[in-house]
Amino acid sequence: MAVLAPAIIDVRPADKTLGLATWLRGIGVRQVRLVCGLIMFSYIFSHFFNHALGNLSYDTMEAWLRFHVWWWRIPVVNFALYAAATTHLSLGLWALYQRRHFRYTVIEITQLLLGLSIPLLIASHLGVMRLGGLLFGRGPPHYSGVLFAYWANNPYMVGVQFLLLTVAWTHACIGLYFWLRLKPFFKWAAPFLLAIAVLLPPLAMTGAHHGAHEVLQLASQPQWRAEHINPTPLAQRSVIDEITLFYFPIFYGSAIVLVFVARGVRAVLEGRRGTITVSYPNRRVRVPRGLSILETSLRFNVPHASVCGGRARCSTCRVRIVSDRGALPSPSGREAFVLARVGASANPAIRLACQLRPHADVAVIPLLPANVGADFVRNRKRVNIGEERYIVSMFVDMRGSTRLAEARLPFDIVFLINRFLEAASQAVVDAGGQPNQFVGDGLLALFGLHVDPPTACRQAIRAAAMVASNVEYMNHEFASELQEPIQFGIGIHGGEVIIGDIGFRDHTVFTALGDAVNVAARLQDMTKTLNCTVVVSEEVCKNAGIVPDTLMRTEVSIRGRDQPMTVCAAADPTLLAGLLDEQASSPGTERPVSAPGLA
Repeated sequence: MAVLAPAIIDVRPADKTLGLATWLRGIGVRQVRLVCGLIMFSYIFSHFFNHALGNLSYDTMEAWLRFHVWWWRIPVVNFALYAAATTHLSLGLWALYQRRHFRYTVIEITQLLLGLSIPLLIASHLGVMRLGGLLFGRGPPHYSGVLFAYWANNPYMVGVQFLLLTVAWTHACIGLYFWLRLKPFFKWAAPFLLAIAVLLPPLAMTGAHHGAHEVLQLASQPQWRAEHINPTPLAQRSVIDEITLFYFPIFYGSAIVLVFVARGVRAVLEGRRGTITVSYPNRRVRVPRGLSILETSLRFNVPHASVCGGRARCSTCRVRIVSDRGALPSPSGREAFVLARVGASANPAIRLACQLRPHADVAVIPLLPANVGADFVRNRKRVNIGEERYIVSMFVDMRGSTRLAEARLPFDIVFLINRFLEAASQAVVDAGGQPNQFVGDGLLALFGLHVDPPTACRQAIRAAAMVASNVEYMNHEFASELQEPIQFGIGIHGGEVIIGDIGFRDHTVFTALGDAVNVAARLQDMTKTLNCTVVVSEEVCKNAGIVPDTLMRTEVSIRGRDQPMTVCAAADPTLLAGLLDEQASSPGTERPVSAPGLA
């Protein structure tokens, strides 16, 4: 009536240079347990669904059972099922040996205890269903014999089987939850999955109960009973009970004891190999060689994020190595895959704390707050750890917003500013850039995140022309409400900057930092003193292929810079775009194909 349930755990590919223990910690434990868990879950789902059909009728139960038995008795499928169950149990004991601490959460300890109890609960039922056929050639099972035996001859077994059903299903659902909660679709799928998880066990129990009552009524007919009830002979039953109720519990208990004996031997051997120092920002601890950074944090109560529990799925435990990295082991295939998924593979100083097992002193800084949850993992696809790149920055600022606020309601002001920012942002997106930050009535846009510098410069200049066109349309749209058209200023400059995530805990933004960004902001401010709409640095004009002599050039002093800077100013940004088009259509014109600082 129930079977061993899965605890699904994720994977990491094995590195060919790793030893057996590391291989088992990676692909052996996680990938194989994932596959085994899914195989067993598909079996118990079909099995419990079969029980639930008893709410319709006993005949419906038997009809589905014939299909259920046919499928799972196909040699390949049957071998896969029992291999999965054996492997899952063995790797579960291996995982218990590998665990360096017992600081479980409530849900983890529940899953562990339920999983360890399943083999003992299922032994008797599995013995009747399978050992009888293997040892004594008994035919395939039918609901009639099992239900009659439990409800008529051994009523206490009804409670045992219902307990087994609950334990197996709960263990399986916890495993599925650990696996699925980090998936992007989990948030909307969770209510449906929860409904199935809650409803199937009681439906299976009531279905089995209703089916049993039908069997008891049918068994009152001697002919039906003789055809459908085939009890196990007492001698055969004694052999099965001796195996399942005596030898198997001894074997299983001995296996668990051996796991803890092996843990003790390992602790002694690790003590002889010496210890290393793991340094955190606010403390240092000494641990035996072989512990991961995350295990060290848990052992010494150092706050450390780990949404997936150290299974190399979520990447929230990642740390920055601030000491010498030469003695550290290389990332395994799984660790490299997870780091690449979140955009951290380019920096060798970023490692997963759950996978890094240093053999020498190391200093680390956890990168994420210890209280991050699964929502962070689902909603955050990549993390930008910082890189140097040539970026063109464009500042767009709305003029006169203070005067507008004097004669309008706050709602009207917010509405107008949002419409202005929408017009500017749409122009940036259409030109190929990315709106980055909104500060009051101003916008910072970035170009060059995915293209070369000349292309980024041309995109920024075209974006400035599009901003002018969009704002002109906005002024026309609100002509009856505005006393004077909305004015704006644009500053554009490019150069090497640092791009990455900046902020605190959950309040982080992706942005650019550097002198080029500050200069673009200063150029936007200068549009007021130069009495123009857009100011572009000479460097951006040259990279875009515009001959600076065709524009108004002037030297300006930039706060924070010792040397003056040559810029190009224009009252109408669309003129810049026109120059780009002329340059593109002129035969024999060469454009820059590269620029200093291309990352």
